[in-house]
Amino acid sequence: MNYRHAYHAGNFADVLKHTVLLALIEALQAKPTPFCVIDTHAGSGCYALDSAEAGKTGEYKDGIARLLFPDMHQTDATHTGALPPLLRRWLDAILALPGNEDGLKLYPGSPLQAANAMRAEDSAQLCELHPEEATRLRELFRNDHRVHVHERNGYEALKALLPPKEKRGLVLIDPPYEAQEAEYRIIEQALKAALQRWPTGVYAVWYPIKQRSQVQPFLRWAQRSGSRRVLRAELLVHPDDSPLRLNGSGMVIFNAPWKLDETLREPLRAMSRLLSKERPATWHLDWLMTDSTGG
Repeated sequence: MNYRHAYHAGNFADVLKHTVLLALIEALQAKPTPFCVIDTHAGSGCYALDSAEAGKTGEYKDGIARLLFPDMHQTDATHTGALPPLLRRWLDAILALPGNEDGLKLYPGSPLQAANAMRAEDSAQLCELHPEEATRLRELFRNDHRVHVHERNGYEALKALLPPKEKRGLVLIDPPYEAQEAEYRIIEQALKAALQRWPTGVYAVWYPIKQRSQVQPFLRWAQRSGSRRVLRAELLVHPDDSPLRLNGSGMVIFNAPWKLDETLREPLRAMSRLLSKERPATWHLDWLMTDSTGG
């Protein structure tokens, strides 16, 4: 895999990740008080689907494009007009992006999707270590006073950024996993410290699935993390038994909002239908840890 996100923008993993991101932001908006979104691995913020990188892989064609043109891929697919409301809102927000007036040309990364969903009183702290990516990110948000870009290691930045002044919000941890399995241990250390500094924050961790054995230790750690509610959402388009390709991806949400599982169930079911490949896609949605109010 090439771990630069420009090669993978809009793929099936992004559909899952960014639908969950929207669900979390909408849950935070249920209260009128401001909140903060912190992105530890922000990237450049927006990606051209006609770029050399995206063209080399064409992964968006088996991702977001399948929600736009389902009948091109399978005869029993649900028409886009009948998508679950959350998926419909997510897709409409991307199509409303300047540059997409004549069709899907640009795919917004997590920072831009979050900013477009946030209210005027909310804020975002975006961390990106790669200088070129950070420069593009600053340019993208140069006129948005709500958004602050930090050219630094996102894990280390959490020590300074937590808790945010709003005392409410979300941390998105979406690394490229260049360190492979070692990345999970880095995430665990960062989360342990973050939960101590800000125990009421919502933390969403995206992870790739190649072989199930690579992911299981992290999921077991999540159960012992001390978070009162931990929700796991996964989508697999291939069996999770090969290290040679991205077979699926997941999101683990620590301090998950109440009833988030109910919010995600129908969108996941629709994704499994629309994003399946040579065999039906599978999905998992379950509480790894829950209290009496967690569902």
